[in-house]
Amino acid sequence: MSSAEPNPVRVRRLPLAGVLRIGRPSDIWFKPALSVVVAVGVPNLTLLALGRLDLALYTMAGSLCALYAHHLPYAARGRALAWVVLGMLASVATALVTASLTSSAVILVCVGALLAAAQKALCDATRIGPPGPVIFTFISSASLFAPQTLGQVPGHLALGAAAGAWAWLVGMAPGLVRPHGPERRATARALRAAAAYVEASTTGAADGHERARAAAAAAVHAAWQPLLAAGSRPEPRRSLERLVVRAEIALAAPGDTDPARLRSWARDLRGTKPVPRPAPGPAADELLGVEIELAAGQARPTSRLRPLLPLALRTALGCALAGHVSLALGVGRPYWALVTAAALYQANITLTWSRGVQRVVGNLVGVLLFAAVAPLAHLGPAALVLCCLAFNFGAEALISRNYWLGSVCVTPMALLITEFTGFQEPGGLMTDRLVDTLVGAFVGFAAAVAVTNRRAGDRIEDALDTADRARAHAERLIAAERPGPAALESARRRLAAALVELRATADAAAGEWWQRALPEERVMLAEQAGHRTLAATVRRQGPHLLEGARA
Repeated sequence: MSSAEPNPVRVRRLPLAGVLRIGRPSDIWFKPALSVVVAVGVPNLTLLALGRLDLALYTMAGSLCALYAHHLPYAARGRALAWVVLGMLASVATALVTASLTSSAVILVCVGALLAAAQKALCDATRIGPPGPVIFTFISSASLFAPQTLGQVPGHLALGAAAGAWAWLVGMAPGLVRPHGPERRATARALRAAAAYVEASTTGAADGHERARAAAAAAVHAAWQPLLAAGSRPEPRRSLERLVVRAEIALAAPGDTDPARLRSWARDLRGTKPVPRPAPGPAADELLGVEIELAAGQARPTSRLRPLLPLALRTALGCALAGHVSLALGVGRPYWALVTAAALYQANITLTWSRGVQRVVGNLVGVLLFAAVAPLAHLGPAALVLCCLAFNFGAEALISRNYWLGSVCVTPMALLITEFTGFQEPGGLMTDRLVDTLVGAFVGFAAAVAVTNRRAGDRIEDALDTADRARAHAERLIAAERPGPAALESARRRLAAALVELRATADAAAGEWWQRALPEERVMLAEQAGHRTLAATVRRQGPHLLEGARA
């Protein structure tokens, strides 16, 4: 091939098949579902008893924070929930002050779009979620269009802060019963994924083998995150670390691993039974790398902001345009179009398209569900509150199966929330919601197409360089006469993390439009070489690690 041949730019097809396919529910779907019912229900029922249901928007700002951080260990969860509540209060404060200073819908939409962009960037950079930035955007956008005076703002913020404190308690309460629950679940997922990879490696099917390996590597990497974020390391947590090491070994040396043993350990992690304790290697070499990672600390979220700038720009432009088009059409609640646009934006154009289809279908079905439920909800304020709580639960119970299913419950819930200040004519609400859904989806996606993310290809190059450096470092240690056990273990884990990041970066770039041809062959070769080095690293660490995986 001539070096002068231009690098072609390809436009990728947008999928329809499988976009609405219903998957398996999350293994912890009931936790956010029950948490949000308790966190929202107590403040709303209190306001109902006081006859001030019109203030529910402000308490819900704090209550909905209970949806976050269910994957984190409780020490880290407490910190994360506190930051979520503070971020929500900052967003609401900005919205309420703006609403008290101006009644210009054009200005309010612009402020809402800027808030949505900031929320998108910060949530993605800190990797808080699910549910990510959409809850922040929903509450802050609705607050922008809640008429009030400047003197009312402190009282409304106090309501949000009180509900946020209650949400924090709700989120932390399960730790009293199962203090290592999040770590146990993440470890069990890693063990099951590793067992599936070991079994797939014996079938000889290349595609299934590669998918299983990528899934197992991602699950193992995800399992380390709560363990490294947990802080103190009592014996149950150290046993969990050893189990994740066994999953890593299975990934690196599947032929030397018994998948039945991995699945047995995963089953033993259910409930509150004692954590299985695999036999540690000599001098616990397998955990020495953990101490190095804990001492080194984690990457700062600010280092992840720069690659997110195209997504933030898409969000700002799409939300602003959607809101203003809704205004031009005379819709009374332009923030619904703004929120619809904000909910679309994912890691790339392909995922954004899929989310748009799911959002439109879910909202259309949700409007029909609202029409059926409205007569029941209009029986009285108590019926209204109970219907909202039911939809809160339904949204969280269904959304992990497919986003559109969750939207079927979110839509009537959002429509009913507008009636906390007084019952309204259902036909007008339904029409506004339908128009805003279509406007937000079409305009939001058009903005995503207009704002290209050419940096996605550059990020693949960076990820390839990182993986190559990590592999070279591990190979130098393997070749050394007496490599330090801690250094070898840390190098293995660093290489595994680099390979996971490479795969995630390549998948994200593959879904972008107007992208130059990606170095797919280089990515494949780097992954294959990296996994060979991982296997060599495990064998260099000594036979005791392989024996532990078979034990």
